[in-house]
Amino acid sequence: MDENQKQNAADLQDRRTLSGMFADRESAEIAYNNLKDKGYSDEDINLIMSDDTRKKHFADDDDETEMDTKALEGAGTGSAIGGTIGAIAGIVAALGTSLLIPGLGLVIAGPIVAGLAGAGAGGLTGGLIGALIGSGIPEEKAKVYESGVKEGKILMNVKPRNEEDGKYFEEDWRKNKGEEVSW
Repeated sequence: MDENQKQNAADLQDRRTLSGMFADRESAEIAYNNLKDKGYSDEDINLIMSDDTRKKHFADDDDETEMDTKALEGAGTGSAIGGTIGAIAGIVAALGTSLLIPGLGLVIAGPIVAGLAGAGAGGLTGGLIGALIGSGIPEEKAKVYESGVKEGKILMNVKPRNEEDGKYFEEDWRKNKGEEVSW
């Protein structure tokens, strides 16, 4: 690895995480789709919601979206059933990137899953707060996000590739009813 590659790897590690909560499916899907439109993939985006929230917003819906598909598969109900491909359920359903944690009642998708899996069962004992802190979110904010998820909100976070993307998504999420948006 040359010096330039080392610097790029270090810069990638140092990127801040942009996080926000969404109280409804529509606002979460808009935020998710905007990330995808800017070239971010399911492997870039973390998504956390309670299993009750998944059932409320993404179950038994004829207007299936990518977001629905991911939420359903993440909960162990199989892959896409057809229909329109849209938004967040896609991140919950991607094979190998989603996790249903029955004891905590959470559906978690994205790169944060690898960290939890790597930590094994011990990584789950810290609950959602531990997972969020491990992904770079300050403890005070992690507590706020944990409360929001328990109240039925959908938590999304991403490490913007650069300052410009971070500012763009921060403004975009706030415009689309994002709550507690920070980075």
